[in-house]
Amino acid sequence: MTFIETIPEDAASGAVAELYAHERETYGYVPNFTRAFSQRPEVYAAWRGLNVSIRSGMDLRRYELATVAAARRLRSSYCLLAHGSILADQHLAPDAVRAVVADHHAAADALDEVDVAVMDLADKVADDATSVTEGNLERLRALGLTDGEIFDVVAAAAARCFFSKVLDALGVQADARFAALEPDLRDALTPGRPIAST
Repeated sequence: MTFIETIPEDAASGAVAELYAHERETYGYVPNFTRAFSQRPEVYAAWRGLNVSIRSGMDLRRYELATVAAARRLRSSYCLLAHGSILADQHLAPDAVRAVVADHHAAADALDEVDVAVMDLADKVADDATSVTEGNLERLRALGLTDGEIFDVVAAAAARCFFSKVLDALGVQADARFAALEPDLRDALTPGRPIAST
């Protein structure tokens, strides 16, 4: 569901048809977020390029933690479900993901001091970037991150703001496949819009 008209797969042509074909090959279906960009496929292509360039310079676990922190602050169910699922599949146990989403400061069994500081910064960027101080960055430097790595955390959180806000402002619901997640994890990852029924 979206608040705007999207182009059906059987009516897609040109750049939209190419986009849908790429997504079907990547995911096995065309996600709701992709359909939402069918009115402006060039914007989605630019987003995908930006996101790949940010992610390619980061440790993938760190990228997911920063993204989850930003998505949680933004109450973006779609992004939190997608990236929380990746954390649960590839980096942390599902119980640990629930703990991290509930309060990353209390998830000492799952996160180290660097992880907590990364999530703190990503959360602050998503909440109010003007509140970030040099001291926030100095904390990460003291924990061994380079300025390039700090930039990556900020860029991941800021980019998530764009994507999450576009989806939520257009009424895009997370794909129905997320309803199959373990119920406690699914509920923890759904702070905003509900999961689509179909």
